[in-house]
Amino acid sequence: MQVTETLSDGLKREIKVVVPAKDMETRMNERLLDAKDKVKLNGFRPGKVPMSHMRRLYGKSVMAELVNEYINEKPTEILSERGEKSATRPQITMTEDESEANEMLEARKDFEFSMSYEVIPAIELKDVSTMKLTRQVVDIDDAEVEEQVKRVAESARSYETKDGAAAEGDRLTMDYVGKIDGEPFEGGADTDANLILGSGNFIPGFEDQLAGAKAGEEKTVTVTFPEDYPAEQLAGKEAVFDVTVKEVATPGELEIDDELAKTLGLESAERLRQVVREQIESQYGQFTRQKVKRQILDALDDEYKIETPEGLLEVEFNNIWGQIMADLEQEGKTFEDEDTTEEKAREDYRKLAERRVRLGLVLSEIGEKADVKVSDEEMQRAIYDQVRQHPGQEQQIMDYLRQTPDAVAQLRAPLFEDKVIDYILDQAEVTDETVSKEELMADDDAEAEEKPAEEKPAAKKKAAPKKKKAEAE
Repeated sequence: MQVTETLSDGLKREIKVVVPAKDMETRMNERLLDAKDKVKLNGFRPGKVPMSHMRRLYGKSVMAELVNEYINEKPTEILSERGEKSATRPQITMTEDESEANEMLEARKDFEFSMSYEVIPAIELKDVSTMKLTRQVVDIDDAEVEEQVKRVAESARSYETKDGAAAEGDRLTMDYVGKIDGEPFEGGADTDANLILGSGNFIPGFEDQLAGAKAGEEKTVTVTFPEDYPAEQLAGKEAVFDVTVKEVATPGELEIDDELAKTLGLESAERLRQVVREQIESQYGQFTRQKVKRQILDALDDEYKIETPEGLLEVEFNNIWGQIMADLEQEGKTFEDEDTTEEKAREDYRKLAERRVRLGLVLSEIGEKADVKVSDEEMQRAIYDQVRQHPGQEQQIMDYLRQTPDAVAQLRAPLFEDKVIDYILDQAEVTDETVSKEELMADDDAEAEEKPAEEKPAAKKKAAPKKKKAEAE
């Protein structure tokens, strides 16, 4: 087999592979000889089929198998021998001339194919132990834990039906239908919805108009959605809700004790407070990790200015752009509504795609050199989590994952990235800085533009129209 480099331009490579016809014929004859003792043909005793007859019957199909094996296996071998890594699967090209193809299958002409690919650039890694990071942490005081415990207790609070008008603190059970310009809107209706008067969970002004309502009454509530409402198609619009009050109930005593804990599946109030504290720590911990991870990515972005393979860049940009266009279509908006142009947006998101690809390559190299592995157990958990998100379609999802290696790779990528981030955190010089929860969560929306290298942009959340922004998010 002759391997010749025909193109070396930046990261682009093209290799021509020639397998002499004699070598192909020798391999074909070996397979036909092996099959000769196994094949059963009318008119011939087992093992006595002439090779000329075997070649006439099976020669082309065996050669076709050999061709497929070469184009599936040889690119990997060639890359390994050249000490190169292909950014994407090499593109294989062969002759499209039918007569030439037949000559190859009949071993009368050398088998030739070309493989085109982009190499992953060589990355000279720097010592991550020199990286200096500041990790923001929050001290959780007892008052915050107690406040959250009270909220838990409120959610488990008992209510007793009462006669008479609804007052603050009472729970209303109701059906409602919301309309804008006389037309119902998506998410604007519910049945047996519960509302605690004074909770502030509904659109401003909604609860006020239900104060004093009684069971069986029908009310018309007119409100205006806030200008900053998360469902942008509703922001600033006036809506009219037809409300039917089905029940008014008064709250029982709010007691935080062992009995309350037991109703929640916990053994004591002390254990309840411990669980709540752990949940708060976990929530703040996610913000802490997100911010320190962003520091790491920003530091790597500053340190590594490598060339990015165009193929990977196009795939990443197309993924981002497809999501952006879907978001705009869903929200009924244009680039002008976002104070930009399509040309400027393409430029900005292409820069983001380039950053993600570059950081992905750097993290991959760091992880490989540090022997970071994603275990089979971790992959199984990721697959199980993915399957759980599609109730009723579990088997279809499993079949899809088994048949689509790229889909499994997409599940593995964020797991691998997080483990590389953990490795860097273990090696780097990390200083903890105690901050308030407001400081920890400040500017999160602005910083969210810089997401992890392997993370794809998610569609914007669509809030339920009845909720206020704080509750919907």
